[in-house]
Amino acid sequence: MKTSAVRSEIREVMDIRQAADYLGISPDTLYKYASESFIPAFKLGNRWRFKKSRLDDWMDQQSGVTAQAELKEVKPRQRKPIRAAR
Repeated sequence: MKTSAVRSEIREVMDIRQAADYLGISPDTLYKYASESFIPAFKLGNRWRFKKSRLDDWMDQQSGVTAQAELKEVKPRQRKPIRAAR
C-alpha cells in the first residue's frame, strides 16, 4: 500500500506516464507533443521528463490566464477628443 501512496503523489519532475496522468491525456499523445516541442519537456538520457511548474505555466499560457492578468494591469487608452460641429 505504501507504493500506491507514493505513486499517487505529484512530484516536481515527472516521467511521461505521471505527466500524462497529471494532464489527463494518453502517454502516446504526450510523447508526440514533447517530441514536437509543443509542450515543455526535456530529456534525461533517452527518457522524457516534465517539470510540474513548467507544465502549470504552459497550461496557464494556453488557457490565456497570464494574458488576462496582464490586461488588467494595462491602463485603458485615452479616447480621441471629438471635434466640435461646424
